[in-house]
Amino acid sequence: QVQLVESGGGSVQAGGSLRLSCAASGYTSSRCMGWFRQAPGKQREGVAVIDSDGGNAVADSVKGRFTISKDNAKNTLYLQMNSLKPEDTAMYYCSASSAWPCYRPTWRSSDYGYWGQGTQVTVSS
Repeated sequence: QVQLVESGGGSVQAGGSLRLSCAASGYTSSRCMGWFRQAPGKQREGVAVIDSDGGNAVADSVKGRFTISKDNAKNTLYLQMNSLKPEDTAMYYCSASSAWPCYRPTWRSSDYGYWGQGTQVTVSS
């Protein structure tokens, strides 16, 4: 069983930075992991995903601004967010894939069987 707990969200002005963390319990080093977000009235969307070998991808909307990384020794996933924009405002969720090993990052939310409770990010203009 995998449990995920996000932290690091908050309120920031446009242009600012935040680093989200996702502390995992259970076996995650061979799973794909990802960050998804959902804004009020909008569908959940993938932000960044990473596979068991560290290969990763980020959404076009955040490319060049957000970076996903993980520390297997600490069983923690990170999302470094720079140059934040008001449109980045959303609840951010950490996720881990149901299957492992996972050698290619996946954007399909149905591949992720474990989800955290979310952390709110609010960016003001």
